[in-house]
Amino acid sequence: MTFHPQPQPGTPTPWAFPAPTRSALANGLTVLHCDRPGQQLVAVDVLLDAPLAAEPAGLDGVATILARAFTAGTDKLSAEEFAAELERVGATLDAHADHPCIRVVLEVPVSRLERGLSLLADALRAPALPVDEIERLVANRLDELVHEQANPARQAAKAFYAELFDEADRLSRPRAGSAETVKVIDREAVLAFYRAHVRPATASVVVVGDLGAVDLPALLENTLGSWSGESAAASVAAPVTADDAARVVIVDRPGAVQTQLLIGRIGPDRHDPSWAAQTLGTYCLGGTLTSRLDRVLREEKGYTYGVRAFAQPLRSNPEGSGRAVLAISGSVDTASTAPALADIWTILRTLAAEGLTDGEREEAVQYLVGVAPLKYETAGAVAATLADQVEQHLPDDFQATVYRQLAELGTEAATAAVVAAFPPERLVTVLVGDASVIAEPVRALGLGEVTVVAN
Repeated sequence: MTFHPQPQPGTPTPWAFPAPTRSALANGLTVLHCDRPGQQLVAVDVLLDAPLAAEPAGLDGVATILARAFTAGTDKLSAEEFAAELERVGATLDAHADHPCIRVVLEVPVSRLERGLSLLADALRAPALPVDEIERLVANRLDELVHEQANPARQAAKAFYAELFDEADRLSRPRAGSAETVKVIDREAVLAFYRAHVRPATASVVVVGDLGAVDLPALLENTLGSWSGESAAASVAAPVTADDAARVVIVDRPGAVQTQLLIGRIGPDRHDPSWAAQTLGTYCLGGTLTSRLDRVLREEKGYTYGVRAFAQPLRSNPEGSGRAVLAISGSVDTASTAPALADIWTILRTLAAEGLTDGEREEAVQYLVGVAPLKYETAGAVAATLADQVEQHLPDDFQATVYRQLAELGTEAATAAVVAAFPPERLVTVLVGDASVIAEPVRALGLGEVTVVAN
């Protein structure tokens, strides 16, 4: 029997996060594109300079309703016709609003890229914003709020942001609005927000995929180039400030069998030189099942299915005055609430006293750097990260630089960054659980003033 020769491994080639090429259309739209041979599904991310802080008073959530309405038809197609046309070309179109901007995301086969971009251009240029669709989207958001009220993790996040930030700061309120603000949103409010903030001169588009056979400049001019609007200065994000004096807020859920934990503060974001070291140290603390938090709370004590530590950038400006939320999140059974908190504080204090081990650092680096080529295998993943860099006003080589830094960082630098990120005496703790059971044991821990609020 004759067998085919066994395949031999090729020579490994160095990997780096892809660098985009920048240009601009005649209408002022900033373009970043990245050719990824073999990626036949092209990702197109449009960033609209419509931050949540620009929402009119009393209309929190209008940016979210506008984002969702971009798929509700145009001046050429009804909502049903627009959806059918997207389906016909094998495309998907989605949008969401966050503190820095509204992001509209198109994915379409490269063979249908022109038609996909035409549909995207029409949605941005002349969204129909029909009254019945706006009413439907408002009703859907109000239904979501009912479910969020029953979700301990969402309740913890809502209380955490309200506690950390001043009530006048948009960061203190739910991204997609509350029942009180969403129920008064109508077509006039959505249209006014669109007219005030959606224009090509302050927008950017990221295009990633197999573009080798595509005349992208001409294609973009013929599609997104038809979008016009008045020139305007880009919005400027206010500096992020917060009160992270140590304290505990318990959101009472009588009879709850679990307690949702959210512990954190604000700290450096991606502009800070410590970001890579903070990323590495935070991963060692709570980025995986083998991290310190899980080793103690899950494996040794059996309190939880998992606890994670993370950093979430909020908003920034070209001067780099932005900040990130640094947090520890998870859930434990009710009776274990105080013991779990005590163990978390012990872990943080031990980390400050003894530092990370070289083994922890090595394992984290191997994962964070080693998984990157797989993480960015798709055009959508690359486009999303490039769009993150644009909305956070970061240089185009930022992600590539971070991966180089991660590979070179030592254990001491990672330790210093994570210790600075999670000082035990500067953490705001939000617990969603049965206050009648957990309040007194938590008070006895001395983590700060304890306040109980209704759910």
